[in-house]
Amino acid sequence: MTTGNVFEFFIQWHLTERCNLRCLHCYQRGSKVPELPFDQIETVIGEVAEMVAGWSAAYDIAFSLSYNVTGGEPYLRSDLFEILKKIREGEALFYILTNGTLVTREIALRTAESGAAGVQVSLEGPEHIHDRIRGRGSFARAMKGVRHLVSSGLLVTLNTTLSQLNAGYITDLAAIARGCGARRLGFARLVPAGRGGALSGQMLDSEGLRSVYSQLSSMTTGDLEIVIGDPIASQMQGGGHIDPASGLALSGCAVAVSGMTFLSDGTIVPCRRLPIPIGHVVKDNLREIWATSPVLNRLRDRNAYRGKCGGCERWTLCRGCRAIAHACSKSEQEGYLDTDPQCFL
Repeated sequence: MTTGNVFEFFIQWHLTERCNLRCLHCYQRGSKVPELPFDQIETVIGEVAEMVAGWSAAYDIAFSLSYNVTGGEPYLRSDLFEILKKIREGEALFYILTNGTLVTREIALRTAESGAAGVQVSLEGPEHIHDRIRGRGSFARAMKGVRHLVSSGLLVTLNTTLSQLNAGYITDLAAIARGCGARRLGFARLVPAGRGGALSGQMLDSEGLRSVYSQLSSMTTGDLEIVIGDPIASQMQGGGHIDPASGLALSGCAVAVSGMTFLSDGTIVPCRRLPIPIGHVVKDNLREIWATSPVLNRLRDRNAYRGKCGGCERWTLCRGCRAIAHACSKSEQEGYLDTDPQCFL
């Protein structure tokens, strides 16, 4: 994605698959997965910085590099703050994505001192809804963590995974966010993958999704910023210049355009919810993966897309959610190229 004359590129790094919760909609399957040791993580951080610097020199483009550091639950890594220090030394921004339940006053202060640009805490609704999805007592523990983070001066975003379970509680979520001092309230769609596959029947249909986004766009939230991490939502108001002749994906879904994901064992995937291995951070060259991966290049090729998404005039600015397309696909191969089934455009 490009902001002004700066191209934004991010790495979503799942440092661990370990988690202290078992959420109903989680994309994990609960299996034990190895974790890269600190020394290998340090090496990869350096390689990412070299990759971006190489692009900048080759194409005379300024890059803004950032990391979403998550898990599982990232605070379960005993060396988390050493890893964050190495990321910061590489002059990259970083955000922490957490369930918030392990955040004490001390951890919040250390997070602020680490230089984190912000912390995202998952919140699924008012207490009875959140606890239904994430486990009894998790709402109270998460909100306690949020208060510690806010008190430490951190920019806090609350993030909700939308489904039929919580779509009726949008105003409640906004009130909770304002009440606890969060600066942003974010929304993403349920992807029926991993454990979340059991909730496929709780996905919003296209009109239900349109209704939620229309409600969000008309809400008065004061200083609270509403953030919707969905390429379809960005197109509701006809945003962006449409060039039907363009064959380049310019924005919308970040997959294969402005970021990639590292798993705890070093496996590289296009997106955490699109579990298709395309390489390994220790065994493979990152620049080569980005440039030559057949999967990434198919995701960048408009002619490879099937159905409504492939023929849409907004393809260059949207492309739908490739993870949802894949999870809901009936195709035996390359389901990630199918139509986004929740599209209402």
